[in-house]
Amino acid sequence: MTTTLVRGATVVDGTGSPPRRADILVRGDRIADVGLWERVEAGSVVDADGLVATPGFIDTHFHGDLSLFADPIHACTLRQGVTTVILGQDGLSYAPLGPANLDLWRRYLVGLNGKPDVEARWSSVAEYRRALDRRVAVNTAYAVPHAALRLETVGFRNVPLEGAMLDRARALLERGFEEGAVAFSTGLSYFPNAYADTRELVALCRVAAHAGRPYVTHVRTVFDVPPADWLLAGLEEALEIGRQSGVAVHVSHFGPKPWRYESPDALTAPVDRAKADGVDVTLELYPYPAGNTFALIYLPPFAHEGGPDALLARIRSGERRKEMLAGIEANTIRPHGATLAYLPSGRNRRYLGRTIDEVARDRGLSVAEAVLALLDEEDLAVGCRDAVPPMDDGWRRFDAELMHLLARGDYTIGSDAIPAAEFPHPRTYGAFPRVLRVGRETGGLPLERLVHLMTGLPAARFGLTGRGRIAPGAFADLVLLEADRVADRSTYDEPTAAPVGVRHVMVNGEWVLRDGEPTGRRPGRSVP
Repeated sequence: MTTTLVRGATVVDGTGSPPRRADILVRGDRIADVGLWERVEAGSVVDADGLVATPGFIDTHFHGDLSLFADPIHACTLRQGVTTVILGQDGLSYAPLGPANLDLWRRYLVGLNGKPDVEARWSSVAEYRRALDRRVAVNTAYAVPHAALRLETVGFRNVPLEGAMLDRARALLERGFEEGAVAFSTGLSYFPNAYADTRELVALCRVAAHAGRPYVTHVRTVFDVPPADWLLAGLEEALEIGRQSGVAVHVSHFGPKPWRYESPDALTAPVDRAKADGVDVTLELYPYPAGNTFALIYLPPFAHEGGPDALLARIRSGERRKEMLAGIEANTIRPHGATLAYLPSGRNRRYLGRTIDEVARDRGLSVAEAVLALLDEEDLAVGCRDAVPPMDDGWRRFDAELMHLLARGDYTIGSDAIPAAEFPHPRTYGAFPRVLRVGRETGGLPLERLVHLMTGLPAARFGLTGRGRIAPGAFADLVLLEADRVADRSTYDEPTAAPVGVRHVMVNGEWVLRDGEPTGRRPGRSVP
């Protein structure tokens, strides 16, 4: 059994406790002991003088569901200090799905996850998890996706999930938990998820509550008739699902929005009221003011019925074209100002990194018409980065509100990375170092509290036993970093710049990053 001694580190252990100087002895895939010793027998010794040792960071929102098979190392993730990712986010993943629905779903999600040359040989959660186990550099955890439950029961249709079909969906979800899933997830701005009503979600969440697993939700932000504040209305729905079902609620990518609200407390006031009612709520954010998605989100509900082939047929035939264009303009999520992040065909490569508005001007089209044209020409494979909202004082207020929300103590960090994008969002390369840099530069939170939100808190929330802390018996997922230097370098203009300050990363007792470079090792486990 291999042994490694990390000598003389400043240990930030993931619990929120103050840093302390200590050595860390790793034996096999576990931390054997933490202390200070004059002499210890070890197969290798790493001098960590001047470095901070933390547990490996846990990315609670990651869209590498296919890209990990094509790129099992994911250097962009390792260089941030991430050792565990939670897949199945926004209800948009690939198990449990039978072969026909798996093919359909891969085609529909091509603008999000690309089309890597990956042979999918799974149909259950257990098979999907086994396909990743010990084959990738990071640990993976999986949330059962809502879309898969709908596709396997009522299909890609705007119909209620009830009766025998609801019973089957509940059984699929229960089986997913039995096979090791850590959560139930949905994304209610995406289809077919958005066809669900609150009643359906309460029924499914009762299964999650019984299993002791959380409900992870991208709240509903697409409405036929948007209320005055659709974002908070979507949050209230998620919290009501928690009240009615008893499930623990984890709200995805709910970060600062200074261009919409006078105070971040306006965002979280419903959460505090729900907690007072006894609802168990945590949240998650990425430290940027704009997101990343795929272009199908812009289309109205009717356009998606029947799945990708039916959708493309509608676009190409002109069926209900006026309604489709009007729906794009009326949607709460609109394409204006969005940057094109994924265009794989070659036909439109010149537009990669440019906005949909520029495509519209070049072609003499409206923005909505440009969306349909690109989806047609790219066979749905269109990924987009949201426009950065206007912020009067630049990033200063955003970063202050970021620290304000993190100070609540109920937020985890999720990069929401979409690694398949060709012109990616900077969060794919910089989310975790950015949080650490902003915390250091603003004095917003001490390092030990930020590390807890990235390690101990998500491990507890998702039941990742033995992860998220530096302690005897815990799994040896470790990061050695330069605390006074760690920083992101990726920007919206230069999104693939690697961060600095993360020196070494260990997963299950094996070094996967040494001196900032991947080692090629793939010791990641499917957890818990």
